[in-house]
Amino acid sequence: MGQVENRNREPEAERDARMAAMKPRTGDGPLEVTKEGRGIVMRVPLEGGGRLVVELSADEASALGDALKNVVS
Repeated sequence: MGQVENRNREPEAERDARMAAMKPRTGDGPLEVTKEGRGIVMRVPLEGGGRLVVELSADEASALGDALKNVVS
């Protein structure tokens, strides 16, 4: 008997390339804000471990800064 070819399966290289977009889980660490590409990434440490990671536009970051200044001052 000959082998049956499964034509519905996608090649592994295509499947792996699609999965490569997943980001690794971030560990604990200090509050960080960095510019990455066209966005601003903020990493906020959480009680109980881990960090909240938020990507913001420049306008959103400015609005967040203004809102925080109003609360703190």
